Order: sequence, then C-alpha cells, then structure tokens
Amino acid sequence: MRCTAFILILLTASASLLPAQTQKASKAAPAKSSPFSWVAPMANQEYAKKVLPSGVRHATFKSPSMGIDVGYYIYLPPGYEEGKGRYPVVYHLHGGRPGAENKAVRLAEYVDKAIAAGIIEPTLYIFPNGGPVSWYDMPDIKHGLGESVFVNEVIPHIDATYRTWGTREGRALEGYSQGGRGTTRMMFRYPQLFLSVAPGGSGYKPEKVIQENDGYESPSLRFLPVGTNTWDLAKEYASKSDRLPLSILIWDGTKCFNYEYNLKYSAYLKELGVEHTFLSILDVAHTATGSYEVKGDDIMRHHQQTFDKYRPASSAK
Repeated sequence: MRCTAFILILLTASASLLPAQTQKASKAAPAKSSPFSWVAPMANQEYAKKVLPSGVRHATFKSPSMGIDVGYYIYLPPGYEEGKGRYPVVYHLHGGRPGAENKAVRLAEYVDKAIAAGIIEPTLYIFPNGGPVSWYDMPDIKHGLGESVFVNEVIPHIDATYRTWGTREGRALEGYSQGGRGTTRMMFRYPQLFLSVAPGGSGYKPEKVIQENDGYESPSLRFLPVGTNTWDLAKEYASKSDRLPLSILIWDGTKCFNYEYNLKYSAYLKELGVEHTFLSILDVAHTATGSYEVKGDDIMRHHQQTFDKYRPASSAK
C-alpha cells in the first residue's frame, strides 16, 4: 500500500513539472524519445557550413572508458590556427535529453559576433555531447556515464589537443535547461575545475522532486547516488569552510516555465550564503538562442571578467 501511494505521489510530481500545454499534448500523442549516439553532428553538413561560423569544427576522440568515439563541436576564434598563444575556454552544456553535440552549437554565432565586436576577447567554446540522460551518470545504461565522460575525458582531451590555459581560472562552464542543471551540479561538485560558471533556464523544480523522493524524478527514472541534486550539493558546498570560490551567474527568461524556480533557487543560495548574480531576461521564454539574442553579451562578459583577472602572459588577445 505504501509503495502504491509513493508511486502515485511521484506520478503527480512528475506531471506537475510540465507546462499545461505540454501535458495536454502528451495525452493526445505521447512523445517518442530520440535515438542516442555519442557522435551526433548536424545532419546536413552543407547546411551546417552555411549557418555556422567558419571557426566551428566537429571532432571526435576515442573514449578511454567506453572504447567508442565521442563527438563535440569546437569554436576556434579568428587567429587561432595562425598563432601560438593559449586561450581560455567555455564549455556550454546543451539542453534536452538524450544528448547530442549539435543541439547548442548554433550559439557559436553569438560568440563569433561578440569577438568581432570586441565585446569579449578570443575564446574557445566547446559544445559537447551530454550522454543518454544528458549530463547525468546512469550506470544501468550502456555507455551511460554522461557526467563522468565530460569531467574525466572531454575536459582532459580538450586541454591536451588545443591551446587552452589548462587552469580553472581559464575554464568556464555554462549550460541551459537540462544543461543548466548539469552546470549547477558540476560547479558545486568540481569547483577545482571551474571558476566562472553560468547555469541558465535550469530545471530546479525537477531537481527538488529528486531531492524529496529518494532520487526519483519520475517512477521510471532515478538518479543515484541520492543527494547528488542541485539543492543538496549547494548546501554541501556552502557548509565547507575551505570551499573554493565560484563566480556564479544564474540567468533565465521571465517567460520561461522554469523562471519561478530559478528565483527560488537564487533565494536558496542567498540563505546558504553562496554569492551569485541573477540575470533576468525580459519577455524571453524557454530558449537558449532567444536568451543569447537578448542577453548573450552579458553572459559572455561574465566569463570574460574572470579571464581578464587571470590572463597569463602566454595568452592570445
């Protein structure tokens, strides 16, 4: 009886995570999950060449843990291939699930324009693949360790392959929606890897459901180990007297269905004494490109401020 009641609670909670329109649509035609691949470039390569900046490249590397190729997009700023200097790097974690490196690479257009306009200095931007359940480790799924592959393999590969600073001061992390959740969890779990961090449009409400229901986001989806959600990890980070500082920017559109819980999470961080800045993007719904269209320069400047403080002599400008 208790088990049945618990499942009913989870069903109610998971349904409440969706906006009303999505709930109605799902009753009429249940959404089919997209097939997953660790290598997922844009389907039409000729189209990609036309819409992406010339500095964007698709690449792969062999995963040491999985023994298969893992794909990512990288944006190389003007002058990179002709020079020898080192560059700061921003990792952008895409939204949605399953993962695919093609999901957020269009943001490179805004990066390219910001560099051309002198808003930010030349910077590498990486658009990785988040795995079967984007940015989460799911040991029960074959090749399902999205977080571990990113932290233990993608980052070392990028530092070894490209001319990065190779330090937390020159390595920034941001993401949107599901990627915002991943950014928040990883910035608190691995502050030794990143200094400038900027989660956007994050689903802090489903993270709350996970916290309150023994790791279950829904009856069929459980995240382990219990306690690795954005709410508990923030509290754990705040409790450490020797914690490494983080430069945190939380951003979301005022018309996004996650906006209310982004405000609640910001208030929660204030209660914990975790310093951060909150960027409200007026009249923008749940969209990464829409957010970047209006306030992308501010998000990029957030990272640039950190890079400016710690720029080494060998860095390219």
